[in-house]
Amino acid sequence: MDFNDIQNAWNNEKTDNIVLPDNIEKIQTANTPLDKIRKNLRHELIYQIVAIILIGFVPLICDFEPKIMKTFYLFFSVFVAVCIYYLVKLYLFYKRLNNITLKTKDSLYETYFDVRLNMELYKTFGFALTPFMVLFLVGFFYMEFSKKANFQIIDFANSQLISLFLVIIFSILLMGVFLEWWVHFMYGKYAKEIKKVIDELKEE
Repeated sequence: MDFNDIQNAWNNEKTDNIVLPDNIEKIQTANTPLDKIRKNLRHELIYQIVAIILIGFVPLICDFEPKIMKTFYLFFSVFVAVCIYYLVKLYLFYKRLNNITLKTKDSLYETYFDVRLNMELYKTFGFALTPFMVLFLVGFFYMEFSKKANFQIIDFANSQLISLFLVIIFSILLMGVFLEWWVHFMYGKYAKEIKKVIDELKEE
C-alpha cells in the first residue's frame, strides 16, 4: 500500500465521533443535569416503594370490614403488579444512567432521548394508576353512604351520582395536570439543559 492509498483510507474514515477538546468540555457539562436526574429518580424509586407498602396497611389502620378488606386487597394486588412493571423499567433506566459516560456527541444524543422516553414512561405510569385512584374515591363514597341505616345502592339520589361523576372527572384531570407539572419539575427542566448543550454543539 503506497502513501496515496494510506491517505485515501484515512480520508474515508468516519469522523463523526471525533470530538475536539472544547466540545468534550461542553459535552461533559451535561453531567450536572444528568446527576440531578439520577438523584431525583433514586429518591422517587425509594419513596414509591415505601408508599406502596404503606398503602397495603390502610385496611388494617382504618379497620375495614372483612368484606371490604377482601375487595381492597384484590384491587391492591393488581395495583402492585402494575407498579412493579413500571418501577422495574424505571430502575433499569436508572442503572443505564449510572453506566453512562458522556464523551461523544452520540452518547449525549442517546442519553437525551433515553431521558425523554422515560419521562413519557413515567407519565404513562401515573395514568395507569388513575383507575385505582377512581376506585378508591368510589369506595370512599360508598363507605361513607353505607354508614346510613338500611343503606342500599339504589338509595343514591341523582344529585349524588352526578356529584360522584364530577369528582371522578375532576380527579382524572387533576392527575393529568399534576403529572405534567411533576415530570417537568423533577426531570423536564434538566432534560432541557441537556438539549441546550446539544443545540450548542449543532451550531458549531
